[in-house]
Amino acid sequence: MKRGPARVLEALRAAAGPCSGQALSEQLGVTRTQVWKHVEALRRRGYAIEGEPGGGYRLVSLPDRLYPQEIRVALDTRWLARDIEHYEEVDSTNRVAFARGQEGAAHGHTVIAEGQSAGRGRLGRSFFSPPHLNLYTSILLRPPIDVADAPTLIPAASIAVADAVAETLGAPDAVEIKWPNDVLVGGLKTIGILMELQAEATRVGFAVLGIGVNLNVDPALFPEDFRRTATSLRAHAGHPIARTAFACRLYSILERVLDEHAAGGFDALRPRYEARFRMVGRRVRVLQGDAVGAGSHAHRATAIEGTVRGVDTDGALLLAGRRGESLRVIAGDVTLAKEDAPT
Repeated sequence: MKRGPARVLEALRAAAGPCSGQALSEQLGVTRTQVWKHVEALRRRGYAIEGEPGGGYRLVSLPDRLYPQEIRVALDTRWLARDIEHYEEVDSTNRVAFARGQEGAAHGHTVIAEGQSAGRGRLGRSFFSPPHLNLYTSILLRPPIDVADAPTLIPAASIAVADAVAETLGAPDAVEIKWPNDVLVGGLKTIGILMELQAEATRVGFAVLGIGVNLNVDPALFPEDFRRTATSLRAHAGHPIARTAFACRLYSILERVLDEHAAGGFDALRPRYEARFRMVGRRVRVLQGDAVGAGSHAHRATAIEGTVRGVDTDGALLLAGRRGESLRVIAGDVTLAKEDAPT
């Protein structure tokens, strides 16, 4: 937002009642005509501002938009999302954030879009991104960690998103984490997390953490192959979710979790992850994963089946194979085996 309209908005937000055009003109050091132009610019952005001759201007309601100035009002972070880049629509927030990383943007630089035309998920999948309903955001990180430790940023982010969802819904028992990067509500997917990074030798140059949250979308609008497995927070709660408030809550929790990760690694966060991880004891099928058998060399498997034992200190999925052998799955796409799938 340009400085002029932003100053008018700040003045109207702080006012106890209507502000006359003359008072705003004197307060801001501009003409009354400029005040009127700034008010019109705010109205075009969705701000409901009442104004009558002799009665002054009054801010009536805020737009349902993830504008940086609305997020900053309620944001309590130190470094995350202090610098926000907002788009009405973009192909992918991850692409923009990655480009900013290459340009030298600072740790915590955040990209938000009202909609995405080419949202990306794991394994090259598309991410359904209708406008003005959900949260699509990517955060640029410059963590001082080795490339080998970078994947643990994903389960760390899962903890933060799950906590933000649980607080928003007031239903902690309904929220769980599905390895490696999904957060479920009532057993249905509501969130996707995608990480991309640029490495410098064995160190992470920067990482981009992309988070998409189904807040208010009607599940009936999902692509057909998602309708049985996905939902939105609104569908679960039965009422609309305030997107700006959710974004602020997520950024606040995510900053604290990432600070803990920087101080103690994923191992320090693992108890919190395990508290929401309910796959232990269930038989799963992992596609396109790297598996390491105990005492053997790494091998690529197109499909692995086993019983979940837990999550390792580095975030790897621990399985008991068909013959009882121990397996570590570093990356893959997990589905429940038929005997453990819901009926």
